Amino acid sequence: MKKWFLWLVILLLLGYGYAQHKQKIINGKSPEEGNQAQEVISQQNEHTIKVTKAQIYKGNLLLVNKDHPVPSGAEASDAVNLFQHKELLKGFIVLDNSIQLSPSLVQKFSTMIGAAANDGVSRFIISSGYRDNKQQDQLYQQMGADYALPAGYSEHNLGLSLDIGSTQGEMSQAPEGKWLNKNAWRHGFILRYPSDKTAITGIQSEPWHFRYVGLPHSAIMQEKNFVLEEYLDYLKEHKTITTTVNQQTYEISYYPVSKNTTIPVPVNGRYEISGNNMDGIIVTVYS
Repeated sequence: MKKWFLWLVILLLLGYGYAQHKQKIINGKSPEEGNQAQEVISQQNEHTIKVTKAQIYKGNLLLVNKDHPVPSGAEASDAVNLFQHKELLKGFIVLDNSIQLSPSLVQKFSTMIGAAANDGVSRFIISSGYRDNKQQDQLYQQMGADYALPAGYSEHNLGLSLDIGSTQGEMSQAPEGKWLNKNAWRHGFILRYPSDKTAITGIQSEPWHFRYVGLPHSAIMQEKNFVLEEYLDYLKEHKTITTTVNQQTYEISYYPVSKNTTIPVPVNGRYEISGNNMDGIIVTVYS
């Protein structure tokens, strides 16, 4: 009888210990996972990932303007001289032998102008791409504050922007400029400094300056006539929005980040994270 009672006590203790361990895992506090980058939470189709404050300063949605400089380390370190890499020049030409861009941005641009060529528009020229601080300072001294930003405060220092021209005339009138105004958003690009938004951007109209933000963000900005400043404010206000582009549904959520924190992401599914270069991150979930 005593042996039977002893085994019963042992089994009860084991069961209690297992239940406590399981509850710790559900709460994301398993001792074994305490230092992991990824933790399990109670919902079956989600888990959380740890996000550090450094993530605020990484990604395609970084706001760079007179108030928000390019974060240290966010420059396009992989930018190459296009004149020296002629294999990248597909369907366009460059203004001179100083133009630099990251190969990944060139690929996105080439895909876009390939679509333009299918519509009979094909006279594109890149007049500026990535600029280091020295080049930006020289431009700022030449052009002044109304037409250029100081070194470290230009999207060209970030490496996600390029100045696109046409061999047929000014972009405001050329077929290339008109095509981009209508279609660039389909390929993740936005016209960064439109003529009706100078009070918000602080920059005069630049019909040649395009910035990559990626889909679905470019589609929402096109639909709502937002510049990047307005779009990021819109996300902060609404916290989570859902949209469908090209039969793909996206859920976009803003999370403030003041210190290392955790955010929910799908267990099985694609998602992207970008900082806003201010105070938080944007998580884009593809469903």
